[in-house]
Amino acid sequence: MGCMEQADIIVIGSGQGGVPLAVDFAQEGKKVVLFERGRFGGTCVNYGCTPSKAFLASAHAAGRAKLAGRLGVDAQVRVDFPAVMERVQGYRDSSSTGGERRMSQAGVRLVGAEARFVGERTVRGGDVEIRAETVVINTGGTPVVPAIPGLAGTPFLTSDTFWSLRQQPRRFLVLGGGYIGLELGQGMTRLGSEVHIIDPNQRLMAREEPEVGAALKKALEGDGAKIHLQAKTVKVEYDGVFTLHLENGERLEGEGLLVATGRRANVQALDLERSGVRLDERGYIQIDPQFRSSAPGVFAIGDVAGQPAFTHVSWEDYRRLKAILKGENRTKDDRVLGYAAFTDPQLGRVGLTLEQAQKAGHKARAVTLPLERVARAWELDEMNGFFRLVVDEESEKILGATLVGYEAAEVVHTLLAHMEAGSSWRVLERSVHIHPALGEGLPSLARLLI
Repeated sequence: MGCMEQADIIVIGSGQGGVPLAVDFAQEGKKVVLFERGRFGGTCVNYGCTPSKAFLASAHAAGRAKLAGRLGVDAQVRVDFPAVMERVQGYRDSSSTGGERRMSQAGVRLVGAEARFVGERTVRGGDVEIRAETVVINTGGTPVVPAIPGLAGTPFLTSDTFWSLRQQPRRFLVLGGGYIGLELGQGMTRLGSEVHIIDPNQRLMAREEPEVGAALKKALEGDGAKIHLQAKTVKVEYDGVFTLHLENGERLEGEGLLVATGRRANVQALDLERSGVRLDERGYIQIDPQFRSSAPGVFAIGDVAGQPAFTHVSWEDYRRLKAILKGENRTKDDRVLGYAAFTDPQLGRVGLTLEQAQKAGHKARAVTLPLERVARAWELDEMNGFFRLVVDEESEKILGATLVGYEAAEVVHTLLAHMEAGSSWRVLERSVHIHPALGEGLPSLARLLI
């Protein structure tokens, strides 16, 4: 073990917040050390956005081609699954190595080892021990594996290991009907697997409004997926084929099994108590509005701090923490938050739902426009979905929106921009949007408030 070294900033984890923070301070002449125990780039580059959206590009191309008969186009689809996954792997590798190169060129010292605290603001990884005035924890999250009898020790997949697939399972089982389960489950259906999605809740995407789950269930079943709701898996067997035993006595078999039942904070290896860092009741690092943990000089950003688990949130955490470390008065909450699911149809969300707005004390009102009433959706024959707007009746400010439909993840940005600008639904109502774009439906939506 070498002697303890000094640095200005230690970053633990190379996710979408930690990397630009390390690069920026290194370029300013600070001595920055970054610890990473796995692949550089964090979840987004290696296991999340980059591989999943490359994968879905192939899946949705196949899916839309198969459904093109309704447009008078008869397409015969042949999927080369190994080629799909090789393409995904190529994107993943180039993104990961690009981030590592960027940090090295900026002068960040990279330590490829699992980091743990050995004292206040003192971190050890491998044979390197560093102390710094500022430590930033950016270790993200990891898939939760439920304690189902028989599951442990079987070759099940998670969102981390799914990308190692090279041969397509004829039958593919998915535990979990949230974003990850639905994106990858629909993707495998569209690429030709027989897919079963098993979820204990009454609806898919149980955290969203009921109509969201209903639209996605209709879409997935239209693709051929089998949806099992209020279904609890009580036992798993594996003998070359997975057999799931459901509580209702049903058995489901498949050559592949994806466990997508949630994520938890990556804190187990950090020995946080050695530096006085406390966790909240959910197991995330407890932070104040300026990302400070309970330990002086130790900050946490992104998923590990219980922030919404989206790349753009982690990146915006970096921008805010950088400003805070330079003495500016920023907080983690000074932003309008949107997110999306890249199923087909997509989900685009921003701000509050009606229920959330009312719980927060707003005198709120919501209006909903079915996509059947949007000309572009008719022309595309993509009418499964709706636009919903939530407003404050007193201030007339837009509080949030839920959009489900073709390219909803793009359309929702119009509402995000209105909210960031402090606009009102009346500005949206009098806006002249282009006919026949999907976004033309947004002023029509606002006019329902008149």
